[in-house]
Amino acid sequence: MATPRLDVKPIDTQSSFRTQAYHALKQAITSVNIYAQPHEIRLDERQLSQDLGVSRTPIREAMTLLEQEGFVKTLPRRGIFVVRKTKREIIEMIQVWAALESLAARLITLRCRDEDVASLRHIFDEFQGEGHSPEGQLDEYSDANIKFHQSIIKLSGNTCIAEMTENLFIHVRAIRQMTIGQEDRAARSIVDHLNIIEALERRDTEVAERLARQHTLDLAAHVERHCNFLS
Repeated sequence: MATPRLDVKPIDTQSSFRTQAYHALKQAITSVNIYAQPHEIRLDERQLSQDLGVSRTPIREAMTLLEQEGFVKTLPRRGIFVVRKTKREIIEMIQVWAALESLAARLITLRCRDEDVASLRHIFDEFQGEGHSPEGQLDEYSDANIKFHQSIIKLSGNTCIAEMTENLFIHVRAIRQMTIGQEDRAARSIVDHLNIIEALERRDTEVAERLARQHTLDLAAHVERHCNFLS
């Protein structure tokens, strides 16, 4: 079986090689589903150097920054790997995300423009109506699901929440993608989302906060019960 590789793009040689390598690698790492296969994703400096079109020095420097941020880890005599979390760690990360996203929902009711709140509904336009259920378009719905949760964070307008969720995102996104087709979660998910949007539109602060929190805590409970593939 082929070893998984990151999809990286050549960098802009007019900018700092280290900075560009860092951003290119971070973008690639946060875009890949690190739990979709049983094998860890090993990062090959030589291959990345070729893919990015730079020497191995800025690659190593970027790797050092990414390791400090918890995205990659160095294993003696084995190499550098994208970090995969244990089941318990993932549950804890989802619980933290629930707290931060519920606060984001609260802030949206207090400060967000009506048209920005309304934009959340359009994320799910193609999944409503006869013959357009989420179950029949799981890949597309999974992308919409991720976009919805990212949008809640963004619309809060709180930079600190955005920064705190950034390093959680790679793992929470991957787990959302893997579980969306299990136990009718897609059908229940869109109902939850629309209920959250309705509360945001009504500016019902307490209900919006509670619904957003419970929706994500339900994911944590699902992982606890069903994700036995995690260590």
